[in-house]
Amino acid sequence: MEADFWHERWRTGQVGFHQPDHHPALDRWWARLGIRPGGRVLVPLCGRSLDMVWLAGRGHPVLGVELSPIAAAGFFEHESLAAARDAAGPFTRLAAGGYEILQGDFFELNAATLGEVAGWYDRAALVALPDPMRGRYARLLGELLAAGARGLLVTHEYDQSRMAGPPFSVPAHEVHALFGGAFDVELLERHEMIAASPKFAERGLDSFHEAIFRLVRR
Repeated sequence: MEADFWHERWRTGQVGFHQPDHHPALDRWWARLGIRPGGRVLVPLCGRSLDMVWLAGRGHPVLGVELSPIAAAGFFEHESLAAARDAAGPFTRLAAGGYEILQGDFFELNAATLGEVAGWYDRAALVALPDPMRGRYARLLGELLAAGARGLLVTHEYDQSRMAGPPFSVPAHEVHALFGGAFDVELLERHEMIAASPKFAERGLDSFHEAIFRLVRR
């Protein structure tokens, strides 16, 4: 999506993708990645997600990347943290309490600005991107992450003809096509979510699956 789309969503408070608690997949599957406490974790398109709080609570320094200055500042405000600000290449870096958020365009991220990360977590980044941008996203992660970096990826699967994204439908075969060249891809679980997600039924869907993947950079 164009940057203006997301800026407008945050400006007008149309942020139904923001969840009031961490994603339960973290409880079920994060340990499967084997990232030790102290390992730095990248969270692309992080918004003001409380998943970052969960990760920090397990001893991980957290680096989020977020386009919206409203979302980036809002995370620190929610956590009652006074964030220091400085420039980091094309980004504004906000940092406090073991958290960093690079506010700017994720696609401008480079290895020098990123620094070393042991893993990454994507709950709402890939599914927020339309088809042409998903390939760019996967290629950039492959370029930025060192061999052995491990990630947990959450995707959705539904009949795209019945509902316009975002979130977009990204079926398992597309995940393998996007990431399989640079990552080992393992499907951990796939389950029906429509009963727990009435907003998607209201938008015309009768099925809405969530899938969780473990990815390891080769």
